[in-house]
Amino acid sequence: MSENKEERSAAEAESRYDVKRLEQAAPAMLAWFEEHRREMPWRAGRNAYRIWISEIMLQQTRIETVKPYYERFMAELPDAAALAEVDDDRLMKLWQGLGYYSRARNLKKCAQVLVKDCGGQLPADYEKLVKLPGIGEYTAGAIASLAYGLPVPAVDGNVCRVLARFFADGRDVMQPAVRREARQMLTVLLSGHPEEIPSGAFNEMLMELGETVCLPNAAPDCGNCPAAAWCVSHAEGTEEQYPLRLAKKERRVAERTIFRLVSEGRYLLRKRPEKGLLAGLYEFPGEEKNMTPAEAEAFLGGKLGVPVTVTPLGAARHLFSHVEWRMVGYEADVPKEARPDGEWMSAEEIRERASVPGAFAAYLPHQ
Repeated sequence: MSENKEERSAAEAESRYDVKRLEQAAPAMLAWFEEHRREMPWRAGRNAYRIWISEIMLQQTRIETVKPYYERFMAELPDAAALAEVDDDRLMKLWQGLGYYSRARNLKKCAQVLVKDCGGQLPADYEKLVKLPGIGEYTAGAIASLAYGLPVPAVDGNVCRVLARFFADGRDVMQPAVRREARQMLTVLLSGHPEEIPSGAFNEMLMELGETVCLPNAAPDCGNCPAAAWCVSHAEGTEEQYPLRLAKKERRVAERTIFRLVSEGRYLLRKRPEKGLLAGLYEFPGEEKNMTPAEAEAFLGGKLGVPVTVTPLGAARHLFSHVEWRMVGYEADVPKEARPDGEWMSAEEIRERASVPGAFAAYLPHQ
């Protein structure tokens, strides 16, 4: 044991990062990655555009979920020029199901800048990358190191978790100062050993280790970890105490009633406002409270000017990062002459061209 727990608690607020310890472990970690690295569609060819798209899609989204979306996206939008010109509705449709739709909008904004100012190419320069729309420090580091071999780190949640356990660092890994220090330490490591510790492979190795061995929300698989011999928390038997994260705020609960209005086989959709939650996407009309069938019939009758009968579609819930929607849904037939404004689409048209977010998946019509 490198120091007792009493000494640890007194020094917990101080940095525990030791670049020499990580340097000693690096050869074994890279050898492990060479043997165990998974094949991913975006790893082929080290193309900066492909890496960029994958990294944006992978933010807060599982790898297996991303793969089919990535393949479809790349088939239709293979380069920045195609992405810069794509119709907004088509872009949202390609992104439908991945969530966090602002990511897709920022992709297009960035592609337009690349076409206008960079010859359609992502620059091989970290400082220029980080200034582009929607590209933060992590994504810039991933592109710079994986595509161009520049000695810069890519610090995401997986990397922070690995480092917190490796160094038994009891600070909150979500704090910007902790992440900043992790980047500084890794920059020293990568800059000092460009041949022995290639930045792209080392960054990918840390991500892979966090995804497959040094697991989130579970006990780490230390028996299969190439860094176990150098890991401070493993030596102390305290792996599951790390990383420390402050408790998240509880989600606000919002009640909603969703109306699936149908007229001659077509369903009413409307676009949400261009700013705010699910901006610019299609939704079914609704109200911000839960209604009983009688209340729904009275509400719709008043809005449409004709009496209607509703059919319950059941309850559904959807979790956003800050709010939970608890919904009830109703279908109602609307006479053609009473149709309200909006876009009336068949089930097939909705499926083919309307970007309806996953929040409304329970209420999509089926042919």
